[in-house]
Amino acid sequence: MSITINIDKAKTIAHDKRREARSAEFAPLDIKATIPSEATAAEAARATVRAKYASMQTAIDVATTPDEIKAAMP
Repeated sequence: MSITINIDKAKTIAHDKRREARSAEFAPLDIKATIPSEATAAEAARATVRAKYASMQTAIDVATTPDEIKAAMP
């Protein structure tokens, strides 16, 4: 008996996990972005996080196997 994995559901789960991880990384930067002396550095760090998770999102979207989905995750 083998296990059949629904790729669409697996992608949905992966995206949910990606969103959780992204939110956790953004939380301290959101606070720093409101402090004038740290806002510029915080926005630069936020741009890096956005780029990281954008590429992760693309990798999940184009994945065709569970292993490709796992490889795209943090």
